[in-house]
Amino acid sequence: MNYKKEYTDVMQGKKIMYVHGFASSAQSGTVKRLRETFPSATIVAEDIPLDPEEAIIMLREMAEREQPDLIVGTSMGGMYAEQLYGYDRILVNPAFEMGETMASHGMMGQQTFMNERRDGVQNFIVTKALVKKYKQMTEQNFSGVDEEEQKRVYGLFGIDDPLVNTYDIFMQHYPNAIRFNGEHRMDDHSFLHAVVPVIRWIDDKQADRQRPIIYIGIETLTDNYGNPTSSSQKAFRMLIEHYQVFFVAPAYSCEPDKMAETHSWLMKHFDAPVWNHVVFTNQRHLLLGDFLIAPQKSDDFMGTCIEYGSDTFKTWEEIITFYERTLGIG
Repeated sequence: MNYKKEYTDVMQGKKIMYVHGFASSAQSGTVKRLRETFPSATIVAEDIPLDPEEAIIMLREMAEREQPDLIVGTSMGGMYAEQLYGYDRILVNPAFEMGETMASHGMMGQQTFMNERRDGVQNFIVTKALVKKYKQMTEQNFSGVDEEEQKRVYGLFGIDDPLVNTYDIFMQHYPNAIRFNGEHRMDDHSFLHAVVPVIRWIDDKQADRQRPIIYIGIETLTDNYGNPTSSSQKAFRMLIEHYQVFFVAPAYSCEPDKMAETHSWLMKHFDAPVWNHVVFTNQRHLLLGDFLIAPQKSDDFMGTCIEYGSDTFKTWEEIITFYERTLGIG
């Protein structure tokens, strides 16, 4: 997958601080992705000391000096970023049990940095004493959580992460826990379809920006075999760059398993942006928004109805063309 898509209007003139993971550096692939994807923002990153006590001191001083608008931390970096209170933060697969993870996943003994470090050091040794220090460091997690901090932190958790599973720990302290289709290490897919949408949400919130709202009836998204309708994923990924997009499903009031099944299917095919964007209702005419995409028009809907399957909008490709013209893109 090619992640090289520029979002010049996102985080414009702002600063993003990146906190890398274990055995990595400020030269990691995620730093490159951030710089190429958000060219209007300043991306700052530094090599983190191996010693956790030195690391947290350095990171707090760096945050104080740089005053970032957003901090993104991955794995071990997510553990550190959680402790950088007072800033908007995204924690990707945060290693809140870093000491235990090191001891149980073959991280003891001599190790090699995955990325080039500024000091030129290539190898390092993980000792029992160092693991103990990491265990002590993780005990400091969540020490500064209050109601305001809970609004400023998003946790992203790969469904297929074999290394770290701290979703439940995060949920004990923060409400914004989002699963995504991915493993532990960041790749192009998880960056584009999990991290980028959350950065867009945070940028909108910081700017007090309200995007127009589109509701999509889930019956427009599935074919006869239960697979996504042709081009529906393409359309969704285009639309979320310009609108708030919500999925609308029937209210299975007596069938919570059915609601969970619907949400799971949407997550599987449309990924992290589904989080908090599914509406279960049988009264679509009561929805407040700008557009409703559904197989039948709802005359009582206050916005514009896009009749999927009609002569004008037979397929999602025709809906894409409509919005490209509306937005002046394409």
